[in-house]
Amino acid sequence: MKIEIIKCLQDNYAYIIIDETNGLSIVIDPSESKPIIDYVEKNKLNLKFILNTHHHFDHVGGNKELKKKYNLQVIGFEGDKNRIPEIDITLIDKEIWRNKNFEAKIYHIPGHTSGHICYHFFKQNILFTGDTLFSLGCGRIFEGTYKEMFSSLQLIKSLPLDTKIYCGHEYTLKNSDFCINYDKENSTLKDKIKLIKNKLDNNLPTIPTTIKEELECNIFLRAKDVKSFSKLRDLKDKF
Repeated sequence: MKIEIIKCLQDNYAYIIIDETNGLSIVIDPSESKPIIDYVEKNKLNLKFILNTHHHFDHVGGNKELKKKYNLQVIGFEGDKNRIPEIDITLIDKEIWRNKNFEAKIYHIPGHTSGHICYHFFKQNILFTGDTLFSLGCGRIFEGTYKEMFSSLQLIKSLPLDTKIYCGHEYTLKNSDFCINYDKENSTLKDKIKLIKNKLDNNLPTIPTTIKEELECNIFLRAKDVKSFSKLRDLKDKF
């Protein structure tokens, strides 16, 4: 299974997942349609599904046009069936979605929004976290509570350490400024920041990261309880 990172809008990432045995493909969170269409047409892919993590426009903006062009199906959380454009298939917490060689377990991870989910392709050890967990950060709390977001991050933390994380935005460098400001003695984080800057200087994405890297460097995942997490989230909002 090949994953292609597609830059969208200003700092969004969509992801095209390709089954190289048959050309079948799915796209995660298409912010806009054009970059997706360009890649699909250039590589002669058979795009069949859209998987949405949540309803925000910068994650579903391409749904309508992509569905019209490719007659594909849109997949999302049952609780967001009235908010995700063009949705066809609704999933519930801990349900496993399968199609051909694609297989992912869905986890409901509220906090950023009430209906946010992630997609865990467990056979490949890959997780698409949308705007819940970022590299060196986490999403703003818009519809949920601090407790919900903290619990959602705890769930993600419980996955295997080598799980690759693909998130919704290229926020890593900005997030690193906050992490190092409150975790100044973290030598692993200092090394990671050098790597981040090198990647960006070479026009490369800083994604994917891993659970292990985030546990070592992401100050939000190092919070021990809801109280300390809440304080960090408030500080980040004003940073």
